[in-house]
Amino acid sequence: MAIIAAPEAPLTARWATLLWLLAVGAGVAESVVGVAGAIADGVSPSALVMQIAVRSLIYGALFVVIDRFFRHGVPWSRYLLAGLLGTVGIASLVYGPVTWLLDGGDFTTLQWSVEFVASVAVRSVHITAVVTALALTFHPDTTRWFRR
Repeated sequence: MAIIAAPEAPLTARWATLLWLLAVGAGVAESVVGVAGAIADGVSPSALVMQIAVRSLIYGALFVVIDRFFRHGVPWSRYLLAGLLGTVGIASLVYGPVTWLLDGGDFTTLQWSVEFVASVAVRSVHITAVVTALALTFHPDTTRWFRR
């Protein structure tokens, strides 16, 4: 009896999977930096509980979609990730900095704290991961694999 194995995902799909997971991980890291900063600023931990709970649900659901569906080539998952992370996610990541620039942001007045530098580094990784994952998600090799 012959065993038929599922075809292996192309390199572009495997890298897209890793980059989507990196993007979710960067989102978690941004949340941790933000919560640490909020606590340092004196925000009540109880005020942060709901935000942490909502973010945990969202990141958990995204992880499941990436790991259980996207990684296995389920077609709807790539559109979901592209729609949520590729548009809404990117918009939420660039809204603050773009608004700051449009409002006359002055680079000489930036407070170069550890929190700020960590936040910028993680956000840069986050944006790069999403944009690259999005490009690889719709690469011709990945598209062929999703259509198999």
